Amino acid sequence: MGFGSLWHWVIVLLVVLVLFGRGRVSEIMGDFGKGIKSFKQGLNDEDSKPAAPPAAQIPPQVIPAQPVPPQQATLNGETVVDTNSTNR
Repeated sequence: MGFGSLWHWVIVLLVVLVLFGRGRVSEIMGDFGKGIKSFKQGLNDEDSKPAAPPAAQIPPQVIPAQPVPPQQATLNGETVVDTNSTNR
């Protein structure tokens, strides 16, 4: 008895009818059909809506660069004094 066998499906159908009854199966199939119809309608509504314009983006604020203070030259953690400068 294979999965695609006709007898397999007949037995499955009989078991479902016995467990749920004829009224319950038709109710389930009706709900299933309503769900598919609602899904298709939702897809059509989504396609028919005009695309919303993108939200306005605020440009980032440009912060002016602050000048970097001149650094003194150091040698082994000690400040090097320039003795050859012309500013005396």
